[in-house]
Amino acid sequence: MREIYLDNNATTKVDERVFEEMRPYFCELYGNPSSMHFFGGQVQKKVDEARARVASLLGALPDEIVFTACGTESDNAAIRSALEVFPEKRHIITSRVEHPAVLTQCRNLTKRGYRVTELNVDGNGQLDLNELERALDEDTAIVSLMYANNETGVIFPIEEAARIVKKKGAIFHTDAVQAVGKIPLNMAESAIDMLSLSGHKLHAPKGVGVLYVRRGTPFRPMLVGGHQERGRRAGTENTASIIAMGKACELAEQYMADEAGRVRELRDRLERELTALIPNTRINGGGTDRLPNTLSIAMEFVEGEGILLLLSDKGICASSGSACTSGSLEPSHVLRAMGVPFTCAHGSIRFSLSRFTTDDDIDAVIKELPPIISRLREMSPFGREYLVQK
Repeated sequence: MREIYLDNNATTKVDERVFEEMRPYFCELYGNPSSMHFFGGQVQKKVDEARARVASLLGALPDEIVFTACGTESDNAAIRSALEVFPEKRHIITSRVEHPAVLTQCRNLTKRGYRVTELNVDGNGQLDLNELERALDEDTAIVSLMYANNETGVIFPIEEAARIVKKKGAIFHTDAVQAVGKIPLNMAESAIDMLSLSGHKLHAPKGVGVLYVRRGTPFRPMLVGGHQERGRRAGTENTASIIAMGKACELAEQYMADEAGRVRELRDRLERELTALIPNTRINGGGTDRLPNTLSIAMEFVEGEGILLLLSDKGICASSGSACTSGSLEPSHVLRAMGVPFTCAHGSIRFSLSRFTTDDDIDAVIKELPPIISRLREMSPFGREYLVQK
């Protein structure tokens, strides 16, 4: 059975060119980059090269790049740093649709006496910047808003939000894990103070991330010890994965136009065909800007778990939302915040494409999904009622 992988917002295939770049740094060039001898020095040069490659993709300076273990660490480090920088401030602003890496952290902080404002989204999953402006006050330490939603692909007006926040003197952080490598970013022209990204979302290995910290932004490290990362993140560097991250960012910069063009066309064709072939569907976030690779489609009168299992039987890998919350039987917190009707929220599926997605992959989903939905609706009492009325 041919594997059709359309769950790239959960994780991506490591590009073979990325793997080849990192391979020598396991068993051959295994020196510690902090060592003073030549054996470690040659590894340090590759780490420096990787830092420059990441910076190039972000339109940043190399010394603004801090390597971490993952996007979650980057998110946590950004929020905790801001609270240490402004110990007298007790207010955090985020949104109701953030990734658990941010949302769980903020909710846990309420148990320590912090005040957290979770901004609402509209039916398309979009922010109201007026609500953000009203929520800001002198007590706000940090605002953390995702650049693009991992479930729906909805892109927030992050640059405008950052400018509003900076006028109030708070730190602005964005979880850009899903956005980096898919849409152009330019930190040199941005008001963003800190930005998180993760290697395994752009064809690098799992276990490496980045926190961008704008030069001049006050920062307190979460991990302390050695001098690594200019004292901003202690611990011996994960050199092979850092080198892989650099190569992945170099390739992402080269393939940006492909994401915006060919991949978007594949996504749009999948969307058109499925909505034409399957009645009573809706596109979550379809009325606003979205990532070019992401399609969240809701189908009434069926359960997402059943859809995914039957798709998996056909070799098709998709998702019901975030891989970090997909074990829950509750409807997605993102779709609940958007006000998606209960009958749709449970039947929502996310297809997320990559540069390795082919026309044949899309053809397979178009062929297999409509009969799966018909079969599940015939088994559902609500679906049977719908078919009778039809």
